[in-house]
Amino acid sequence: MNAVLHTTLLAPPDTPACRTGAQVLLDTLAALGVDTVFGYPGGAVLPIYDALHGETRIRHILVRHEQAAVHAAQGYARSTGRVGVVLVTSGPGMSNTTTGLLDALSDSVPVLCISGQVALTAIGTDAFQECDALGISRSVTKLNAQIRDAGLVQALVEHAFAVAAGGRPGPVLLDFPKDLQQQALPQRPLPAPRAAPPARSPAQPARVLQAAQWIAAARQPVFYGGGGLINAGPAACQAFADVVRLTHAPCTLTLMGLGAFPASDPQWLGMLGMHGTLEANLAMHEADLIVCIGARFDDRVTGRLDQFAPRARVIHVDVDPASIHKVRHADLPFVGSATEVLLALREALRALAPAPDRLAGWWQQIDAWRARQCLAFSDTPDVIAPQALMRQLNAQLRGRDAIVATDVGQHQMWAAQHLAFDAPRRWLTSGGAGTMGYGLPAAIGAQIAHPGLLVVCVSGDASVLMNLQELATARQHRTPVKLVLCNNSHMGMVRQWQQLIHGERYSHSYHDSMPDFVAVARGFGWDAARVSDRRALDAALATCLAAPGPFFLDVAVRADENCFPMIPAGRGHHEVMLAEPPRE
Repeated sequence: MNAVLHTTLLAPPDTPACRTGAQVLLDTLAALGVDTVFGYPGGAVLPIYDALHGETRIRHILVRHEQAAVHAAQGYARSTGRVGVVLVTSGPGMSNTTTGLLDALSDSVPVLCISGQVALTAIGTDAFQECDALGISRSVTKLNAQIRDAGLVQALVEHAFAVAAGGRPGPVLLDFPKDLQQQALPQRPLPAPRAAPPARSPAQPARVLQAAQWIAAARQPVFYGGGGLINAGPAACQAFADVVRLTHAPCTLTLMGLGAFPASDPQWLGMLGMHGTLEANLAMHEADLIVCIGARFDDRVTGRLDQFAPRARVIHVDVDPASIHKVRHADLPFVGSATEVLLALREALRALAPAPDRLAGWWQQIDAWRARQCLAFSDTPDVIAPQALMRQLNAQLRGRDAIVATDVGQHQMWAAQHLAFDAPRRWLTSGGAGTMGYGLPAAIGAQIAHPGLLVVCVSGDASVLMNLQELATARQHRTPVKLVLCNNSHMGMVRQWQQLIHGERYSHSYHDSMPDFVAVARGFGWDAARVSDRRALDAALATCLAAPGPFFLDVAVRADENCFPMIPAGRGHHEVMLAEPPRE
């Protein structure tokens, strides 16, 4: 005879005069404008998932791994400018988010992660799936806190939201004990959340005028923009472009800043840094003035610091005071809103009206560097060069307002070099942390935010395996992401460094048992194809991009191709390695 188990169900109070802590959480998120949450359920967060049942204001995207939840929220946030929200359970659910939180912190992406926790009475008892969420996440968040009073849920969520989006954006974690999620609270009208005040630079007309005068007087200036421009919004990017054009000066961007200045503009030098263009790197080395907006002089940009731009004065604008003077001394610093500084600088430069011919010699030198065609490659019919893949993908994306996400490695650098972005928020990549496995979930997050746009993930055969399970997420939520795999059967960047730096000692960088990606993708319900013939590449890309649903295109590329230009670690910008000796 079957036993009958009698249980007392923990249900929300029947009276409409009460709300649970979980319901107050959702009410607050909805009032803050949140329409999407990326997450994975578990015991310590089930009261929130119960409150989500039937919730019409907030869509939940079920991922297959908590790391991917954060990356998807990053893709959502980076492509929209809004805060991405993540919901996970305690223990391994929370600990699995740390890579994503690190990535968001490194790249200044606003994410709010809400982790379930065991009941207050069980904390400290080594209860099932208990973990020290605050200790684990402290070094990978802007702020972390544990909710200890259900009556403070609304205030803490609003504060966390403001911290994530304010100043230099980044991730925040709130740890929410299960008993407080279930606790009944008196019903109160939910006041409109207070918006965080925008970052403002103090009125500094004299300093703005000085900056304009330095720019007008410089004979070899370079504008250098970063991801902070993207975070500041379209108005900042437009003001930046206006200022660059008013000065007739060359412009370069970091990996995270691509799209902040149109790649089609003749003043664009290409990306800066370790795998940036020859002209961008040599222009920075020879500059007499660097105008840095929303970038932090990262080591992948500067190379050997004591040889970086040795003759240049620096104007540095950043919302984060900790970034000023941190790596390179700023001769003229501005702490605050890039938009406000750029708008003021634009007006000052319009009054000065710098003459274009003052930079004639500078552009003559830049054109000589450009003539060396540092991104040239051998495009042969018998094999697909990875650069040819990126060039052909760029040609087919032209005019389509597509969003491109990448993973990390050689394919990421080739994409940055050969794909052209004329608008912000169309390029999603992992810069500061260099996280393999970022691309597919980030693309899914962007597709959720922009269901009508074409979203492409460019990945590598090593990176895509890191979060391959998210093929199921895309299928379940009907996100028609296109995944273009640059497949060279290696950890390509590791192999390149082993060849060039470590005496061709190839230690564990070759994959000799790669899966049949087409079969795997089809197993997840994706359409898929493989192409290895250069003559069939264009048609294969066209089929992939035109597919109504998710499509996985496995592109077999030349296995031993290296990514150039390259500044080896410990070298200066003037020591750029090219694929072949420069043509005279």
